[in-house]
Amino acid sequence: QVQLVESGGGSVQPGGSLRLSCVVSRYTFNYYTIGWFRQAPGKGREGIACISNDDGSTYYANSMKGRSTISRDNAKSTVYLQMGSLKPDDTAVYYCAAGAPGVFGHLGANLYDHWGQGTQVTVSS
Repeated sequence: QVQLVESGGGSVQPGGSLRLSCVVSRYTFNYYTIGWFRQAPGKGREGIACISNDDGSTYYANSMKGRSTISRDNAKSTVYLQMGSLKPDDTAVYYCAAGAPGVFGHLGANLYDHWGQGTQVTVSS
């Protein structure tokens, strides 16, 4: 069973930065594409970025392109999302999810099979 646990959320002022972490079950980490998503109140789940399971290639949606960086540490079975220049509109619950290798380059939430519980990010002054 794949388990994903997010952490690193919190409250930050506009213009600030946060780094989110997603720890993935060790024995499955190298198989899955891992994506980051967010869901604001009253809105659908929106893809941010994904990273491939093999060579660490990355893909970004327009939602946070240029303000976010996805990376992975294979030794720690962890995927990170570094976010900067945060705005109030970035306030949401942020999720990481695991999908089959073939979903790399796609950020439709329905393509990802396993989800973490989410971590809240609040951007306000």
